[in-house]
Amino acid sequence: MQIKWTDEDPETGKRRFLSAERFAGVWKFKSKLQRRGDWTQGLQPTKAMWEHIFDGLQRRYRRREGVTDEDLTQVERILKAWIEPRDLGDEVG
Repeated sequence: MQIKWTDEDPETGKRRFLSAERFAGVWKFKSKLQRRGDWTQGLQPTKAMWEHIFDGLQRRYRRREGVTDEDLTQVERILKAWIEPRDLGDEVG
């Protein structure tokens, strides 16, 4: 299963193309900055990305497009357990 969408690159502010693919129960994320460019593998997903995936899975589930209860449960668990990464630059010594 693959879900594709666009968002804004946090570093450049330009449009970024994203893709999340689930194979054998494992989600992999990738990105590219140009529509016809090469994908950059190994993108670390953010909470917003997981929320987009969950929303997309719910819409597909309602339309019976190959999404199972287990797919929704897996992503829902990831979101519930989400801990925002700490910014070490904000800590005072």
